[in-house]
Amino acid sequence: MNYKLTLQYDGTEFHGWQLQGTLRTVQGELTRALLLLDGQAVVVHGAGRTDAGVHAEGQVAHVHLRHEMTPEKLRAAINGNVGRDLRALRVEIVPDDFHARFAARGKTYCYRVCNAPFHSPFLLRYSHHDARKLDIELLREGARLFVGTHDWTAFSCARADVASRVRTLSRLDVREEWNEAGQCRLIELTLNADGFLRYMARSIVGTLLDVGRGALDLAAIARALKTGGRSLAGATAPARGLTLKRVHYGDE
Repeated sequence: MNYKLTLQYDGTEFHGWQLQGTLRTVQGELTRALLLLDGQAVVVHGAGRTDAGVHAEGQVAHVHLRHEMTPEKLRAAINGNVGRDLRALRVEIVPDDFHARFAARGKTYCYRVCNAPFHSPFLLRYSHHDARKLDIELLREGARLFVGTHDWTAFSCARADVASRVRTLSRLDVREEWNEAGQCRLIELTLNADGFLRYMARSIVGTLLDVGRGALDLAAIARALKTGGRSLAGATAPARGLTLKRVHYGDE
């Protein structure tokens, strides 16, 4: 039976998604729990790999199990055998040919920035702190330059093993609000694309933050996209501010 899992996790204590020997990872935690439940080795396939420290509100995975269980029973069993920083939100029975990664049509990420003199403990695990003044209009101008189909060589890991670095970024919204709990100006950048290369979302955000505080001009974005020169882009923003919001499939 093939099960689709919709997952949430706090990435702080995980060394990313992918299995890495004895290190604690999301895939490793799920594999261990499902081995206990199914009595044999299982392979959990994720829609994508999140790096160490990156969170997820709507990661998707699938797994084939020998023993049939109702979705409700399997969800309860998973949640009873993993750490409290990982939860299965939904479990669905899907066709045998469903693949969490290859069936995905896009992903939405959100990056949160606490823009204040201090980093509130209420936002510490889920946002990046930047004490410097950020010009919200410059951030929005820069965001518009990223939207479209581009070669993202300048905004991705040099060692990424992919056939093509061309992706379409269909949305990059910049929103700000006063966060009462954190007593700060909270800036949220929401990115939607048909696919993300490793470090792509965080490199885009890091570049925009440099633009927003005046350390980089808007023209640098166009030059980096055109030439693929990594030195033209800003630094990669820290992982803790990034959350995978949703994985999109064709039936949505």
